[in-house]
Amino acid sequence: MQIGMKELFILGGWAMWPLLVFSVAAVAIIVERSLYLLTHRLKVRDLADEVLSTLAEGQVEEAKNLCSVQPRRNLAARIFRVAFDSIDLGEHRIERVMEAAAAKQVQALEKGFDLLLAIGSLAPVTGFLGTVSGMISAFRNIAQAADVNAQLVAGGIFEALITTAYGLTIAIAAIAAYNIFVHIVDRFTASVEEAGNEIITALVRSHYGHTLPSGTDVHLAERVSTPAKTTV
Repeated sequence: MQIGMKELFILGGWAMWPLLVFSVAAVAIIVERSLYLLTHRLKVRDLADEVLSTLAEGQVEEAKNLCSVQPRRNLAARIFRVAFDSIDLGEHRIERVMEAAAAKQVQALEKGFDLLLAIGSLAPVTGFLGTVSGMISAFRNIAQAADVNAQLVAGGIFEALITTAYGLTIAIAAIAAYNIFVHIVDRFTASVEEAGNEIITALVRSHYGHTLPSGTDVHLAERVSTPAKTTV
């Protein structure tokens, strides 16, 4: 005899209700994050190469415009743009500003990841709790039955294990999606960090004619480079 999803849900008992909430939340997060990642451009290298090529020709404004004309869904362009907006602050401060911009974008990408991981942890535990509760009820029925047979024992265990199966299914889907999303974000972060360092170096060299030492303030560098007046 085949049993439908509705019958299995009823047989699973009270634990199926929190598992239903977990499954709906997990599906909603997975769909929403998938759409977000698909609709936002996470490729970094193409834009970075264009910007670096333009900076190599000494065209700082043109490189800035390359970032400005990119659509809003191009996250790398948003990060690179802040470097050009902070060009007068010095290399060290440009790095700080870019790090903050990158962290903001990564935080937006990782929205919902913690909840997805929590669901992946709580769903199997809830399923096990439902199983334990079902086993207690099953053995109580066995103890109260006048005629104990294999069908009665197997039926009780069958009903108890339904919640475990549901909980593990939800956990597998949630954790698998979490790991895939984290891998995508980690690749984006690594690419932005690599390209960002290259762009900062090229930008400072193009703007000032040389690369400032890391952590050097522009105004301090200008004062140091100013020739001292000779006292007669």
